[in-house]
Amino acid sequence: MDLLTGITATSGALNAQRTRLDVIAQNIANARTTRGPDGQPYQRRIVSFESEMIRAQGAGSSSNTSGLSSVRVSGITNDTTPGQRISDPGHPDADAQGMVTLPNVNLAFEMVDLITASRSYEANLTVAKNSRQMAMKTLEIGK
Repeated sequence: MDLLTGITATSGALNAQRTRLDVIAQNIANARTTRGPDGQPYQRRIVSFESEMIRAQGAGSSSNTSGLSSVRVSGITNDTTPGQRISDPGHPDADAQGMVTLPNVNLAFEMVDLITASRSYEANLTVAKNSRQMAMKTLEIGK
């Protein structure tokens, strides 16, 4: 008998949100990077999720876990939105007209995204904690 059937789905969601938090932190850290390793301004990165079915493990497993789904990261892509161009002739990355292209990172949007990802992570952590507590209570019934 599997007492923690939902923990697999929750752990997948926790991993996905952790990746999202890492990418958001990277976006915030590079919000003013006008020249990366490729010589171009930093491009905001976006995490994409997809749903995946969790299959029952083992031949003797019950089929009640075959209908569970979880979330996983399907990819991390660059946002192709052009960055803002400002006039700063003294900047080392200015072009011949004195214009500098900034990264396409909007700090306000990133902070909202950070809060959303953080709350999703906390909610999934609470699910894992409650699942563990329910399993412990179930084990106490037999005493």
